Parts: sequence; structure tokens; C-alpha cells
Amino acid sequence: MASDDTMHFGPADELAKDPERLRKRFWTKFKRVVASLPFAEELLAAYYCAFDRETPRHVQVSLLGAIAYFVLPFDFVPDVLPVLGFTDDAAVLATAIRMVASHITSDHRDAARAALKRVLDKKD
Repeated sequence: MASDDTMHFGPADELAKDPERLRKRFWTKFKRVVASLPFAEELLAAYYCAFDRETPRHVQVSLLGAIAYFVLPFDFVPDVLPVLGFTDDAAVLATAIRMVASHITSDHRDAARAALKRVLDKKD
């Protein structure tokens, strides 16, 4: 088995290792595309879980990888394609959430709903 030092998953891996850069890029993209995201609340709940200091490290790593994939400007299905653009992002996020669902708490979901409301209220 490869050590952590030799495993590399490309740009998403690098972005996930830089939490502050990931946070900034996440919010920039999220605000730009929120109206197109049917999974916006789940994405935010995963975000809050990933950055919660009480969340186990392996859960954080899984969620940060999925969030980094969402943030990257290039991916398997380009986000600019109508209808299909975010299907790969949704699939990656759904897989990560399914793996760690028991760690996403009601507090994370409440924070997600509140943040989504704030973002949507600013768009009006």
C-alpha cells in the first residue's frame, strides 16, 4: 500500500490540502452557481461537517476531496453544460456523503440552511 506521501490524486488533492484556499474558492463558486444546484443544501452541510474540528480526520478528508472536486474549474462533465454540468459533482458529493453520513449532524444541516438562506437573500 502506498504511503500518504506517495498518494496523489491531482488538482483536487492539492486544493484539499490548502483549507483556506479551498474555503475561498468554494464560496466564490457557490455564490455564482447556487441557483443551478439542486444539491446546494447537501453541499453546504458537507462543507460545514468537513470544517468542523469535531469531525474525524478521515471524514474531513473524504468531504474535502468532494468539495475540492466541486471547486475545480475543470472536471469530467464541464459545469457550463446545461442540465448535465453538475451531475458529476453531485455524484462525487453523494458518494462522499453516503460514506460519512452519520457524521453530518443536525448542527451542520442547520448551518447549511441558514447559509443558503443568506446567500439566496443576497441574490434577490
